[in-house]
Amino acid sequence: MAHAFSFSPPFSDPSFFHSLRRSTKRFVAPRMASASSHCDGSAPSLLVFSGGTAFNGVVEELKKVTTRVAHVLPVSDDGGSTAEIVRVLGGPAVGDIRSRCLRLSDESTSEALAVRRLLGHRLPLDPSQAKLEWYKIVEGQDDLWDGVSRPYRETIRAFLVYFQNQILRRSDEIFCFSNGSIGNFFFAGARLFFQSLDAAIFLFSRVSQIPTESLVLPVISTNDRLTLGCELWDGTIIRGQNEISHPTNGLTEAINKDYNSCASLPSRIKRVFYMSSEGCNLLHEVFPTVNPMVAEQLNLVDCIVYAMGSLFTSVCPSLVLRGIGENIASRSIPKVLLLNGTHDRETISLTASGFVTAITDSLNRTYGDPKKCLNNLPSDYINAILVPKGGQIPVDIDSLESQGIFHVVCVDSIHDSKVGVIFDPKSLIKTLTDLICNVSINQPKVLINNSE
Repeated sequence: MAHAFSFSPPFSDPSFFHSLRRSTKRFVAPRMASASSHCDGSAPSLLVFSGGTAFNGVVEELKKVTTRVAHVLPVSDDGGSTAEIVRVLGGPAVGDIRSRCLRLSDESTSEALAVRRLLGHRLPLDPSQAKLEWYKIVEGQDDLWDGVSRPYRETIRAFLVYFQNQILRRSDEIFCFSNGSIGNFFFAGARLFFQSLDAAIFLFSRVSQIPTESLVLPVISTNDRLTLGCELWDGTIIRGQNEISHPTNGLTEAINKDYNSCASLPSRIKRVFYMSSEGCNLLHEVFPTVNPMVAEQLNLVDCIVYAMGSLFTSVCPSLVLRGIGENIASRSIPKVLLLNGTHDRETISLTASGFVTAITDSLNRTYGDPKKCLNNLPSDYINAILVPKGGQIPVDIDSLESQGIFHVVCVDSIHDSKVGVIFDPKSLIKTLTDLICNVSINQPKVLINNSE
């Protein structure tokens, strides 16, 4: 039996969308204060290169110390419900951005928690059940709306309705709602309406009440689909972030990032790059422009952080863009690598110095166009490494010192049942803050025992 599906108008005032479009058209992100050479009692400002998962675990603790953080995220994820949105509606991937926005969202009131619960909700894996639940949500009938006041309800529901209408207009495509993220659907609806990723982030940030000094920045500001590729040392080319990092057998399969859950790569990764939406080899490499707001923030912050996570598919996609390496090398501030606690499919056999080499090669664009590559030293990009105690990654101190990196600090860790050894959030943020405010990164400081 077909589901009776009719939408009631989300707003009584038809001028709502027009006024909202005007209000976001000239959106400019708030500027952070210029960086100082040391902390002067004010909260430090950071720029963090990360993906949408691993660093999320320490965001809550970081918010207690500072909200002056620019979170730079890739827009090339092609897994999960993001893949289905991109397949049917096109555009950049918003999953990582949505994930970080939710982690930064307000939790101080019952309504804030209700909004967070709604936008963080995922539909069932079963496609039929997922579709039925989606209809209830978009019609405003689901219990997830409990606790959400009328202004928020109408705002959120308006863009869910717009998202659904855009799907219905693609009559030649059948959208699969399996495991779909309501936050992703809201985000996609806003981006499609405004035809602006930046405006969609602005709206999502306001709806979820993210602190105004916290910036969530796509490393590339675009309305186009972006595809990540990688070149292995044996010459193999792999297309798509998901295929590189954690290939799955189907759209509805839950993603498992444990490297033991999928076949090993035939060779180590040499580099990642962007390719055209229909490309399949190096002849289809493209060179998107870095988001100007990212370049601006790199020149303002007190510290640059390369977060833990998928090295080649979460961090390096933000580093290979022209202008990133130039800006980072020009700054005399702490530039900190947060080393992973475990290997994954991308980094099997890499040591700590191998992580440094991969980041250096990405920022130097070593294996790209010879006329546009840089020749900066590893120490121009990284001058401190924080290591989780008991982690799997070998810390080869001698090799790190040969790279000009002398500041290596061991940080307390905890064991996560899904991914293994990870940083203890409180210990990590305290160590990072102390490094920014109290420690000269030019002075050698090796506080790690390789037997740990």
